[in-house]
Amino acid sequence: MNAVGIDVSKGKSMVVILRPFGEIVKSPFEIKHSSSDKSSLVNLIKSVDGESRVVMEHTGRYYEALAHQLSNAGIFTCAINPKLIKDFDNDSLRNQLKTMNRQFGFYMKHKTAMKNNLIGILDKTFPGVNTFFDSPARSDGSQKWVDFASSYWHADCIRKMSLNAFTEHYQNWCKRKKYNFSKSKAEEIYGLSKELVPILPKDEITKLILKQAIDQLNVVSKTVEEFRSIMYKTASKLPEFPVVMNMKGVGPSLGPQLMAEIGDVLRFTHKGALTAFAGVDPGVNESGSYAQKSVPTTKRGSSELRKTLFQVMDILIKTKPQEDCVYKFLDKKRTQGKPYYVYMTAGANKFLRIYYGRVKEYLITLQEY
Repeated sequence: MNAVGIDVSKGKSMVVILRPFGEIVKSPFEIKHSSSDKSSLVNLIKSVDGESRVVMEHTGRYYEALAHQLSNAGIFTCAINPKLIKDFDNDSLRNQLKTMNRQFGFYMKHKTAMKNNLIGILDKTFPGVNTFFDSPARSDGSQKWVDFASSYWHADCIRKMSLNAFTEHYQNWCKRKKYNFSKSKAEEIYGLSKELVPILPKDEITKLILKQAIDQLNVVSKTVEEFRSIMYKTASKLPEFPVVMNMKGVGPSLGPQLMAEIGDVLRFTHKGALTAFAGVDPGVNESGSYAQKSVPTTKRGSSELRKTLFQVMDILIKTKPQEDCVYKFLDKKRTQGKPYYVYMTAGANKFLRIYYGRVKEYLITLQEY
């Protein structure tokens, strides 16, 4: 079966004809909406071997005359609303984003397990080495403390040298790895290495055990950062992206995760439907004339979304954006002495309601245009 695609506009259209598996019969060409051009198109379609079906854009009323002529000529013709095509594309992106987010969470769990495993081994060769640096992960997933442990995997790697020799060695290492060098940090590390009592010996077997643990952590860390980058690029193609990313507490990592787990906000009939979906809505305990005023949240919704919302709340507490209404609400609940889970859940509920209002208004405005 042959496919004829027609992009319709006022007074003219762009046409392309394909055979199965994408074989091009006729590269994109333009026709006028004149009788002669429309007749020529009908003849061209009929001249192609096999059955041909036409799919054209439902644009205003511009498509009608051409659609009628093709249909009258016995050619199967279908006019599609471009909004449906756009919505289908958005749904596809959302499904991809949600799948990536679940994979992101899967590899994050593995990263945490492998990180703890490595720290457990290092505690027997160089205790505390994981606390020497707090630099964030690079785009390739590498971290300074892990790279440092790869080179200085045992306390004896440092304390067998003099302070000056280690300082020079460490400076060259920083230059080679493109990390910032601090002489005071070198002195601090050297002093600590002198006080440690390693359990495992500095030999090839211990080195092999550590190398395997470090390599595995580096692999999964790189995968995590790749997912983080791809999720951001995918989320940026969705219409609500600028609104979501402009909300306080949301960054290049949590923003795409929120969009992945919430999906199309227009599918929720009201704000309460979204908070119920997340499981941060208050439960109900009623019997006859009795109605409990303070009821725990349902926690029946998406656990992944609740986890992401709690991370957003944590960012707000750490960054303290004084002008943000969600942070003010959180801070008020904390000063009232509310338990951690109570004020975090209440903040998540308020955040979701604002999210719903802003994103829905923006999407409806886009549709109107």
